[in-house]
Amino acid sequence: MLIDSYGRTVDYLRVSVTERCNFRCQYCMPEKPFSWVPKENLLSFEELFEFIKVSIDEGIKKIRITGGEPLLREDLDTFIKMIYDYKNDIDLAMTTNAFLLKGSAKKLYDAGLRRLNVSIDSLKPEIAEAIAKKDVLPNVLAGIEEALRVGFKVKVNMVPMKGMNEGEVLDVLEYCKDRGMVVRFIEYMENVHAEVDIKGMQSPELLSIIGSRYRYEDEGFDGHSPSHYYKLEDGYEFGIIEPHKDDFCTKCNRIRLTAEGNLIPCLYFDEAMSIRDAVRRGDIKEAALVLKEVIRTKPEKNRWSEGDTEQSNRAFYETGG
Repeated sequence: MLIDSYGRTVDYLRVSVTERCNFRCQYCMPEKPFSWVPKENLLSFEELFEFIKVSIDEGIKKIRITGGEPLLREDLDTFIKMIYDYKNDIDLAMTTNAFLLKGSAKKLYDAGLRRLNVSIDSLKPEIAEAIAKKDVLPNVLAGIEEALRVGFKVKVNMVPMKGMNEGEVLDVLEYCKDRGMVVRFIEYMENVHAEVDIKGMQSPELLSIIGSRYRYEDEGFDGHSPSHYYKLEDGYEFGIIEPHKDDFCTKCNRIRLTAEGNLIPCLYFDEAMSIRDAVRRGDIKEAALVLKEVIRTKPEKNRWSEGDTEQSNRAFYETGG
């Protein structure tokens, strides 16, 4: 079991398989050129898997595959099957923008993946294109429909922004509600890589919009999830992720591994330790020691406090958010 210095059990590993992304979303990486880290700098799937096995043996129970956009990495289904075959009761999920999902959903499902998180920031093609800087909506919606058809459990994430997509909060909620998908509204996380003029929306504003049409009850937090959940009268649940509040961190149970082998204890903090050299020389005991040290030094909370204007230097496209 992995327990940090604040008594939190850490059993959730997010694994970024690439920093590459085919979108240039305004709140993430709008000005980054379409380039990529040299292949030799990335851990192979076999190397990532060696560390994942150690992590599972030490107490990791949930693994989420992220990017960048994970579907840009070839043979991803093979990697997922490695994990599934090693421990077929692992909670295995993936976050994707769904642009390439239609053609890969069946392979991913057959490999053992069962849950997906997908971003929908707008249901209007022109707004979706303005946010992602690419005509993305038809592919995204087609990918979601295929994932549902195949049998995936799908959650949807939306980042509401003033002057951009704030008028679609109810539209996205109802799109998800009609398809049995949970939607989570994510408060914009300030970072130096985003557009400078973005103004996110806070939970009171979002609840006011939803409350204009629906009555809801506060359901609180669901286990270790960072999402604060609410239930409509018909039983449909939606969530809001509020990184600016301390309770976002109180039950944090996750660490992150980048495609280059950097193990990160907190999404906000820039500190990290590398497991790449240890894994590449086959020193799994050393990699396990790095894992335990990262857990030990995991900070109590991030620096996004309410009213704080500090921004993170962390590139979310390297860590998968």
